[in-house]
Parts: sequence; C-alpha cells; structure tokens
Amino acid sequence: MKFKQLVVAGFMWSSASLALAATDQEFVVSDIKVEGLQRVALGAALTYLPVQVGDSMNSFRTAQLIRSLYSSTHFESIEILRDGTTLVIKVKERPTISNIIFDGNDDIKDEQLQESLDGNNIRVGEPLDKTVLTGIENGLKDFFYSIGKYNADVSAIVTPLPRNRVDLKLLFEEGDSAKIQQINIVGNEVFSDAELLNQMELKFDTPWWDFLSETRYQKQTLSGDIETLRSYYLDRGYLRYQVDSTQVSMTPEKDGIYVTLNITEGEQYTISEVDLIGDLLGNEEYMRAVLPLTPGELYNQAEVTYTEEFFSKYLGRFGYAYPTVTTIPEINDEDKTVKLTLSVDPGRRIYVNRITFEGNTVTADEVLRQSVSQMEGTWLSNSSLESSKNNLSRLTYMEEVDFETVRLPGEDDKVDVIYKVKEQPSGSFNAGVGYGDRTKLSLQAGIQQDNFLGTGKRLAFNVSTVSFQKSVQLSYTDPYFTIDGISLGGTISYSEFDAGSANLVQYNSKQYTIGVNAGYPIDEFNRINFGISYSDVELSRRSNFEQTDRFYNQFIDPNNPDAPIDYSSFLTSISWSRSTLNRGIFPTAGSSQNASFSITTPNSDVNYFKSIFDTKFYFPLSRDQRWSVLTRLRAGYGNGYGETNGIEQILPFTQNFTAGGSDTLRGFENNTVGPRGVQLSPQSIIGPDGDTILLGPESDRVAVSSRSLGGNAMLLGGVELIVPTPFVGEEFDNSVRSSVFIDAGNVWDTEFDYDLYRDLDSISEDPVADYGDWTRYRASYGVSVQWLSPMGPMVFSFSRALQDRVGDDVKFFSFNIGQTF
Repeated sequence: MKFKQLVVAGFMWSSASLALAATDQEFVVSDIKVEGLQRVALGAALTYLPVQVGDSMNSFRTAQLIRSLYSSTHFESIEILRDGTTLVIKVKERPTISNIIFDGNDDIKDEQLQESLDGNNIRVGEPLDKTVLTGIENGLKDFFYSIGKYNADVSAIVTPLPRNRVDLKLLFEEGDSAKIQQINIVGNEVFSDAELLNQMELKFDTPWWDFLSETRYQKQTLSGDIETLRSYYLDRGYLRYQVDSTQVSMTPEKDGIYVTLNITEGEQYTISEVDLIGDLLGNEEYMRAVLPLTPGELYNQAEVTYTEEFFSKYLGRFGYAYPTVTTIPEINDEDKTVKLTLSVDPGRRIYVNRITFEGNTVTADEVLRQSVSQMEGTWLSNSSLESSKNNLSRLTYMEEVDFETVRLPGEDDKVDVIYKVKEQPSGSFNAGVGYGDRTKLSLQAGIQQDNFLGTGKRLAFNVSTVSFQKSVQLSYTDPYFTIDGISLGGTISYSEFDAGSANLVQYNSKQYTIGVNAGYPIDEFNRINFGISYSDVELSRRSNFEQTDRFYNQFIDPNNPDAPIDYSSFLTSISWSRSTLNRGIFPTAGSSQNASFSITTPNSDVNYFKSIFDTKFYFPLSRDQRWSVLTRLRAGYGNGYGETNGIEQILPFTQNFTAGGSDTLRGFENNTVGPRGVQLSPQSIIGPDGDTILLGPESDRVAVSSRSLGGNAMLLGGVELIVPTPFVGEEFDNSVRSSVFIDAGNVWDTEFDYDLYRDLDSISEDPVADYGDWTRYRASYGVSVQWLSPMGPMVFSFSRALQDRVGDDVKFFSFNIGQTF
C-alpha cells in the first residue's frame, strides 16, 4: 500500500514540477488557495501544509507538500498549480464509507471480516483508500486457497452515493472445498503408511460413518500434520528424521488434492550420556537424581522437552522465575548415540514487590489475599503462584482466576503480581426438581450466600425432600475466623427419614441437631477440624429384629412397647483432610484423604463411637492427563462403649454403614448390600393335658428380612480407568467424564453371632448367612459416564456383578438426573 502511495505521489510530484517548470522555477508565495474541499475543513487541510505565505516555493517544497497531504489519508488526488505568486492546490477528497456489506461469506464470519478491514482503516465513516482494496481481495483469496477452496473469488464493489459517499460491498463466491484424494508418504520403511496416516489429522477415503474426519485440504492442518510426524519419529529415537520435500498437486477442476511427503527416516539413536552444566544453585545432586533422561534409552524429544520444562519449574520454586534451560545434543553417527548436555542458566532471583487484584467488584481484597500463599517481599515462586491460583479457583464465588507478573521499570529483580479474577454470583435462591433411581422424585429449595457481603463467609438455608427423606438446614461458616485461617461455623438442622423407602428395614426417625465446628490448617494441603453437636432422635414404626431389639430394649416402655422411643446425645468429632488434587471437579492427578473419628460424651443417652477413612489416588497415564487411573478405598467401623442399666452399649442401627448404588458399590441396588434383619419365632407344642408347652431356644425358627439392616463395619474399594469420552472434544473434559471400573467391598456386623442361628430351621427362602464374616464381599464391573449438564449433574452407570450373594438385588443400569430452574 505504501509503495502504491509513493508511486502516485511521485507521479503527482512530477506533474507539479512540470507545471512549475513552465513558469519560474522558484517564487515567493504571496497567497495559498485550496480548491476541492468538501468534508475536510480548510483549517484542517492547512495544518498538513509545510509551506506558508512568504516561503520560497521550489521543486523540493512541492514534493514535501504532496507527501504531507497524502499522509493525511483524506485525499485521492492532488494537483499543484501556480497563479502568479499564488500557490493553488487542487484536491479530490477520498469518498466517505457510508456502509459496508458482506455477501456470500460462509467460512468467514462478518465479525472476522470487519476485524480485517479495521486493520486497514476501512470502516464506516472513514475515507476509503481504494489502493488497499486489491490487497484485501488478494488476502481473502489466499485465505480461501489455504482451506482448499481454489475456485473462490472475492470482489470489492464500490457504489458512489451523493455527497461524495460510497457503499462498499465485498462479494464472495466461495465454491466447494477441494477434497483430499490421496496422501502418499514416500521413504518410510520402519513405520507403515497406515501407522503414519493414523497420526495425521487430514484424512482421505474415509468410510461414510466417520463424519468427524477432516477430508478438506487445509494448508495449516497439513503443516501441523508434518510437525506431528516429525515428533512421532523424534519421540522414538529417529534423530536424523527429516521431510525432504512436500508436493501438493491439484486436479484440473480444482476440486481434488494429492499430497506427497518425501521423508528420510534415518536410524534410531540412543542416549549415551546426560550431563548438567551451568549454575545449578548447589542442587546438582538432587537435579541429577530426578533427571528424567536415562543413558541407554532411546532418544525421545518429548522427554527432552519435558526435562527442560521440569527444571525450569523447579528453579522457579526458588525465585528464579525466568531461567533458561537448553539441551545441547552431540550426535555420534558412527555408533548412533547422542550425548545430551543440559545447560542451566537460572538468571537473577526475582522478588515480589506488590500483589494486587483486578476484577473483584464484590469481594474485598483482604478476603482474596487470605487464599494467596505467595507473600510480598519474598522471592517469586511459581509453585506458590499456582497454589494461590488453585486456592482462589476453589472459592465458589470465583468463576475464573489468572495471574500475570509485571517487571518494575528500572528493576530487573522485582515484579508485581496481578491476580485477575472474574466473580460469579455467590448468592442465589434455588429451586429444583430431579429424579433418580435411588432418590425417585426429589424437590429442593434454598437460599445460599457463599460470599456474604463480600466477606467470604458462607450462609445457607436449604430445604429438600426425596422419597425417603425430608430435611431443612441452616448453616454459617467463617472460613477465616482468624488471620491464621482457623474457620468457625455452626449448623441447625431437622430431618425426617423413612428407612423402608430407602431399601432398609422399616423404621421412621425424626432428628433435631445443632452443632458448631472449627477448622485449623496445618499447611497448604492438610487441615484438622473439630466439632461438637447436640441431637435428639425419635424412632417409630420399627420392625422387630434381633439386631434392632437389642438397641430398642434400652429405651422401650414395657407398658407401651409400640410407643416411639426418644434419646439424645452430645457428639464430639475430630477429622483430618488432605488434598493434592489438581482440580476440585473431575480431577486427573493427585490424591485426597479424609479420616474422621466421632464419639458421644458419657452423659449422652447412647454411648458409641464411629470412625471413617476415605482415600483416592489419581495416576495420570498420559502427558495431557486425559487417561488416568483412579484407586479408592473407604473403610469404617463403629461400636458402643460402656453399659446402661446393665445393658452393654452398641452402635445404634440408625448409624449403621450401608452399601450399594452409584456412590459405593455399582451393580447393586442402593443400600442393599450388608447384613439383613433376623427374626426368631419361638415354637410350642400341646402337652398331654392340653396345655401349651413353650420349647427352648434350640427349637426356634428363624426368618430373614428381604431388606438390609446395615452393619457396624465397612470396607469398599475400586479401580477406575478414566478415558477420553468418545465423540467429545478435549475442551469438554471438565464437564464430561467416562470411565471403566471395578468395584468391590462388603458391609458386616462384628457383633453378629452366627452360632446362635446356624442350626435353626429357616422359615424364609433365604437362609441366615454369617453377617459377621467380612470375607463375604461383593464385586462388579462396568462403564460410567458423568456429565455436568446445564440441567444439572447426570450420572449413568452400566454394570454387571462379578460376585454376589444369595438375596442380593443386582442392577445393570443406574442413573441420577437433576434439574435446576
């Protein structure tokens, strides 16, 4: 564009010089006239003139004047004349763009086209420089050619309007994309054509059902595929691999493309030696010990890149934020080995001057600062920066969190850290309806504020109802009750529970609870919580079983044995939690552990304790962590302590562990795995005198309930292979997860004495089993899909039982769907 302007300016300068040459070659300007102005004010035009009245006018001044006027971008043509000693400047203004129209564009959106035009200063209300239109046409044609549309054409149509205005219309004829007819790879001997073509994104001759394959030719995609093949070879030791040439030919109709890659594979190279040089900051022994590269192994470019990044991040932990780690290869073609020398230059240690926040309009800075582990005045640590980002991201009132470091002018060892946050609504009124194979129809409503008045405190009031439970809860938590991160909170709740509707033996309960809790952070990953609560429980509509009667007999009224029983307790608890997970939702790396122990105080109506341990480990199998293995274990045990009225205390059966369902043991109906209720029926005979004679316990008959009672001990575990979800892009990994799993475990009753029932006759189809035997495990396998949909979380599981027991209710398909409105 500038070249064309210079050509036009040069032509006009030559014309002006000839005009001046017809008279005196130099004269003193007595007056200046500008003719042809319409939109541009005379005063604005005069500001671009390097000549004033009284100046001498010559060919040099003429060239200056023309260049200056053209630089204003207001004029299409300029003519310099002389009328005596009057300098006459005749101009033709560029027309003003009144409207811009795009017609026929499918592959390029209007917004993208307008951005391109903006870069050339072509927009509505601005003067039109026609000299750039040809360049824009050619640039757009090149774009279409790059995506395989070789018949595409772009025309810029300028329509004059009154008052020196124009309409600009870009007319597109895109045509069809050229399809790849064939991709030929020449020179490959180690890997077959099929193996190499599978690595490429571009495809040809695909089956009709493979609609996701890219068969359109795209120049950028081909460049990416060439780099993919290069990485494929270099990651397998072929250090001398190279692409000798690339030919792209077209059919005469311009609708088909033939691609040919000529390659030289070379031979495989192994690593002969790995050396570290440079300033290792006294950590040479450690850095050599953790060096991922190993002599004797095949050269792997991906491992080399990973090593460079690994050491860069390692140095960043100590304040060396801008290190340079370079791998220098020394190739020995004779024995096909390569010596790798990693040159380490940590640079200067960087210190943090200030930490600021941007984007938080509701949350106070001091609330966000509580989650930041990077301190001002200390050296910059990339691990602390990332940890702080993760801590901020876990806040429920943060939608996005990012940070940047800004070097201070004149300070090469100081930076400011700016955390850029995007808040999301932290207060909400919610109402919801859902349906699940466990919960059936569920309703919920609540008011929740996770960032009350911008203080980071949580306040919530929730009401929910499902087929077997109704509850209401009010809770408040201050996560930073003290500057050290000690949390303090409280809860008041009420619930009604129908065990029969939850696949358990029949009983109803009503429970009031009020409690307080406090938490103390040990470090970034570990936390201890303490709590105490008071609860009052009322039980009614119970079924009579040997296990439940043992607990009921402590409170039953002999005069009214069917009346509800009521008991209260003070429960103290301590728990420990640890998490190194990389994400709060759908993690792929790290681990989490939770251990809790709770016990009622001796002055409670019931005396029992309960402990639970839960752990999960995620092991990524691929660098992008789309493939990962999850191992998990959950164990629990509870029992009573002491005596009440001469009766030994046991764990209330309402506190029993249960298993089965999507969150414990898939493949089995919810809450159906574990001990069942046992009923004894005393037997009698009629004596010779007609009296009824009650037989001894050894003659009792036994019946077993069809529903589970749960047990006081639990051990559950599983292994899960997390895989990329088919037909779903990588960008949805945080909202969709697929996995193949194996679940196993059992729930049992350590207080169950099987010898009491072993020899008794059963009046049920299912005989009494040893419910105290922990080895009576169940196992299942299957596939699970989890989706955080706009309607709410959805979980689908398809499973088969590997090991089940008599009376178990196995289930192939389970699901849970929730909807919020």
